[in-house]
Amino acid sequence: SLQSGLVEEAVLPYSSAKGPGSYLGVAGSFSYDTNAQERQLKIIRGGLTRDALDILMEKTGLSIYELADILEVTDRTLRRYPPDEVLNKRLSERALEIAKLYSRGEEVMGSATIFRQWMETPVPALEHKLPKSFLDTSLGISMLMDELGRIEHGVFA
Repeated sequence: SLQSGLVEEAVLPYSSAKGPGSYLGVAGSFSYDTNAQERQLKIIRGGLTRDALDILMEKTGLSIYELADILEVTDRTLRRYPPDEVLNKRLSERALEIAKLYSRGEEVMGSATIFRQWMETPVPALEHKLPKSFLDTSLGISMLMDELGRIEHGVFA
């Protein structure tokens, strides 16, 4: 709608606010204060639903085959989960890590589209590998977060 000459974004059925929660359909803050970390633990321990993975795929551009590989399950297994099925802690934690990375990348690069392109481009600081190839481990995701920090501060290795 138009209001004071500004166009407002449509309200989505899941959290439309920027931040990691929007990549999973989970509302709320994911900053690094103690309360946010406790909330993240609660989300991981309680488990995300299969629906959260659908939102993650939509927002990141990851295919079901890529996500299955990252999560170390078969795409057939992912397809068989009903939308409201609760995922185990391991899958929930990795999905949350990916959401946090993509949210941070969007913040640093100024656009989800630009970050998604960066994820598909060989990066010299990562031995000319695709950043996307690091999503299969927590250490790999941490390395990408570190690289985003260097980019944000204009330090290119």
